Amino acid sequence: MKKLLRKHKKLLFPATALLLLVTLLVIAAVLLLSSPGTGTVTRIIELKKGEPLKKFAVELEKAQVIAHPWLFTTYARITGKADKLQAGTYQFDDSMSLVEVLRRLANGEVLVLRFTVPEGYSIYQIAELLEQQQIYKKEPFLQQCFNRKLLSELEIRGASVEGYLYPSTYKITREMDEAAFIRQMARQFSKVYEQKFGRQVNSRHMRQHELITLASLIEKEAAMPYERPLIASVFINRLKRGMRLQSDPTAIYGQRAFGSKVRKRDVMNSSPYNTYRFNGLPPGPIGNPSSEAIEAVLNPAKTNYLYFVAKKDGTHYFSTSLIEHNNAVRKYLRSSASARRSEEAPPLREQNDRPIITRRR
Repeated sequence: MKKLLRKHKKLLFPATALLLLVTLLVIAAVLLLSSPGTGTVTRIIELKKGEPLKKFAVELEKAQVIAHPWLFTTYARITGKADKLQAGTYQFDDSMSLVEVLRRLANGEVLVLRFTVPEGYSIYQIAELLEQQQIYKKEPFLQQCFNRKLLSELEIRGASVEGYLYPSTYKITREMDEAAFIRQMARQFSKVYEQKFGRQVNSRHMRQHELITLASLIEKEAAMPYERPLIASVFINRLKRGMRLQSDPTAIYGQRAFGSKVRKRDVMNSSPYNTYRFNGLPPGPIGNPSSEAIEAVLNPAKTNYLYFVAKKDGTHYFSTSLIEHNNAVRKYLRSSASARRSEEAPPLREQNDRPIITRRR
């Protein structure tokens, strides 16, 4: 009987130990796969390079991302992921399991922000948009836009990167500084430009800077895509005749976004970009043009147009003569609110050989 009891005890101990182990594993599995919340808490947390695992686990617990830091560190070491965690800024919420949090850290799935550069936006508008979306501060971004060392690196000959930031949607990580983002946009411009326009430009012996400058004016003026080649024809025809371009967006470049009222003091300002005051093209682009605007410069519509005026729907009426243009101005701008807006504009002179092109307010 005693032998039987001893035998039974010998069998009972391993069974109990096995049961306890299974129980602990089940509990651990439940804890590993469970989440501390329902997704109502979202946190952005940075894992610094060389930061101790235990310290980071405590930070995650304080942020309510994980509930058991000891289990986090133990599981990370057992699975071999403790040495694979990648530094960076991450976004977590409290519906994520501990396993999912660790997987994201080991894979380096850092927080990625999406930012869209609209067609025609200037560096000043881009800077404001970046600040509004809390990605970068406006002034540091603009400082990098004029950084001579960065301009040299990107082989941009202008005073800034204006015109050479391709309008598109970009992915930005928190680890990227302003210069890194500018590089990304400028390299995308170079890639698209070379693929789409390299041969055309080389065969026509055109200067890239002048091409992009004119394209930026067209982008600012065109209300509808189909107008780009027409506006290009107006500007090119005027340049050939030695007429000033007198484009409203150039009068307010660097001061405010085009779209607001252009006043008499705007068109009289002495900015070198102001094509009301100076002949030819501005010294550089006034925005970042789309591929379509560049294409319009290379392949403008074949017209005799020299003028255009904005209609109430935002599109334009194009004219070949000053008389026709003046009649269009009276028709589309000399009524109701448009008349009030034009009070601050320079008076229209019937005999002016360099009349206002758009009178767009």
